Amino acid sequence: MTNKFDAPKLNLTKSMAEYARGKNCTPGGVLGIRRPYNFVEGEYPIYFEKGQGGKVTDIDGNEYLDYLCAYGPIIIGYREKEIDEAAIAQIRDKGFCFSLTQKIQNDLSERLRGLIKCAEMSVFMKTGSDATTLATRVARGYTGRSKIIRCGYHGWHDWCVEVKGGVLPKTYEDTLEFHYNHLEELEDLLKKYPDDVAGIIMTPIGHPTAKQVEYPKPGFLEGVRALADKYGVVLIFDEIRSGFRVNIGGAQTLFNVTPDLSTFGKALANGYPIGAVVGKAQFMKKIEKEVFVSSTFFPNSIEYAAALATLNFLEKNNVIENIKAKGEKFNAELVKILAKHPNTITTASPVPQMPYVIFEKTEDKTYKAKRNDFYTQLIRRKVFLQPYHHGYICYRHSEEDLQYTLKCIDEALSYIDETKY
Repeated sequence: MTNKFDAPKLNLTKSMAEYARGKNCTPGGVLGIRRPYNFVEGEYPIYFEKGQGGKVTDIDGNEYLDYLCAYGPIIIGYREKEIDEAAIAQIRDKGFCFSLTQKIQNDLSERLRGLIKCAEMSVFMKTGSDATTLATRVARGYTGRSKIIRCGYHGWHDWCVEVKGGVLPKTYEDTLEFHYNHLEELEDLLKKYPDDVAGIIMTPIGHPTAKQVEYPKPGFLEGVRALADKYGVVLIFDEIRSGFRVNIGGAQTLFNVTPDLSTFGKALANGYPIGAVVGKAQFMKKIEKEVFVSSTFFPNSIEYAAALATLNFLEKNNVIENIKAKGEKFNAELVKILAKHPNTITTASPVPQMPYVIFEKTEDKTYKAKRNDFYTQLIRRKVFLQPYHHGYICYRHSEEDLQYTLKCIDEALSYIDETKY
């Protein structure tokens, strides 16, 4: 029987042809989290052509409302003129790659110092993985200890990568793990290794893979801070995703808990590649001589110019408040929609800036099929979200965009209601 809520399948002819070509050029065609099996294979495009504002267009000409936002960097919108012009001016008027550093690095560092609680000093690099790895190196250099306790995703480098192929066990044997909002697990690890732990690195807002986003329980972050102080451990907040999105000063400002070091990236430059380690001077000064970091391209200034322009735009246009207000309204309506479909156990993200509909595990195992069908129906309606990763609301998402998305979510859930599993 035909399901009346079934949307027409997209034309992805060019995407699939390019994917076949790509597999002869790059292992797997595309890498990492952008691989087709991280979406719904055969339903999602594989190659984008362009983006503008809150929308993207694939190489077949299908235009989507994009809530993945390049996995987080696009906080304002694609091809944002003010940001791009700042980058272009830096290239055209001054250049960006030199044997010595340009003073714009100091301009950005001072700007961050005025926004982020712990940011007495900064070091800039290109990616979040660069930043988290340097932060753990600083923790080890400062304490002279070996073990790192982690909570959350911190990148693809050896010490924290989830997939262990090609990674020597000794590179991660000193990395321990606890779960978000489980303070007792952290305390047990610190009691077991009281003199061996150099640092705790954690996401102040929980965003585990394929699970719902979490706010900290009352007292959780404060408890982590207290344990770090008790055991003489360097506390690192990984704010790669939360930075400049939940608050201009990051989650540490939102929750009023100050770490020793923090890592930032993604939304810092609205898509330009930059990562940062910021922190209190007593820790950061270890990088002067005792902890080494270097790269030919870390001092390149295009990203610094884009970051300064992004921060100016965020403050001038009250972007964080705008995104939060949109997200809160979206979430309130989403909760009502989910309640209309009680036969499917779905939950909405409590973090308004990071929307996510997940399908809770069920004994009959149908949640996987329902999740696939739900995201299939969304993408067919030109709403781009990811089944295993939370989304983002950006500044250029309009009220009309958000209302259309809610309508599509309702229809996708209605499709599930009409389907036998």
